[in-house]
Amino acid sequence: MKILITGGAGFIGSQLSERLLNEGNEVIVLDNYFTGQKSNIHHLMGNPNFEIIRHDVTMPFFIEVDQIYNLACPASPIHYQYNGIKTVKTSVMGAINMLGLAKRINARILQASTSEVYGDPDVHPQVESYWGNVNPIGIRSCYDEGKRVAETLFFNYHWQNEVDIKIVRIFNTYGPKMHPYDGRVVSNFIMQALEGKDITIYGDGSQTRSFQYVDDLLEGMIRMMNSKEGFTGPVNMGNPNEFTIKELAEHIIKLTGASSKLIYEPLPQDDPLQRQPDISLAKNELGWEPKIQLEDGLKKTIHYFDQLIKGGKINAYTGNR
Repeated sequence: MKILITGGAGFIGSQLSERLLNEGNEVIVLDNYFTGQKSNIHHLMGNPNFEIIRHDVTMPFFIEVDQIYNLACPASPIHYQYNGIKTVKTSVMGAINMLGLAKRINARILQASTSEVYGDPDVHPQVESYWGNVNPIGIRSCYDEGKRVAETLFFNYHWQNEVDIKIVRIFNTYGPKMHPYDGRVVSNFIMQALEGKDITIYGDGSQTRSFQYVDDLLEGMIRMMNSKEGFTGPVNMGNPNEFTIKELAEHIIKLTGASSKLIYEPLPQDDPLQRQPDISLAKNELGWEPKIQLEDGLKKTIHYFDQLIKGGKINAYTGNR
């Protein structure tokens, strides 16, 4: 098939591109490099079935494809809070433009939504039917509310214009090609450990997260995209094994052999205290569940960051917006 991926030079999009190419598809990537990196896709550029176009999804785009993966949006707090207006525009205008394209060319379209739509949940673990506990004017709302509106747009295009939609809600995902300075907990802890620094924990470390390795997510997204017609989702995609932030830090110290101490700082505003997916729907409808557990995934991610540092490639990321 001919497949369009917005945000295809990013952490998830670049690896989705590689996987879809390996399966024999033609892949066109759109990215404005706000957080995406050319280095993530450089090795794909010699493939005759791969094309990269610098483009911002807040502007219309015209092409003929069979499927669209709409992944474009900064996903880490440091990046999405850097320009909150732009973040909202990317989610909302990007969804409108890609849905309009899907409507015109009769393509199936998948939206990469987020567990952030649940806010700081008072239902645990989170099921897709839960409406969430969100702050619509908090510092994280540019991302949370942008994704919630994107889901609304997807369903209205589906109901009104019969656009063939799929929605996945992605929980914390980590792995190679993460931006080393994206401010998320896995990359923060690994970089601090590898650089011989103390590890900074925000809050008392008792807040929980569920960490999904990127390969598991890719499998889930592809299964969702190719699932039966009429099954729209949203579907949770995450690893249901729950860990405290302190436990994650201790795992990383052990695996890196670092002598880092744990330093505690105040918890940022609206930072959720717990996050864990109920993946019953994904199991039942897609036959999907994560295969790679935390220790194995962390080893691969630590190796990736270690190679970046040893290869002198880490400086290319500093100050990147």
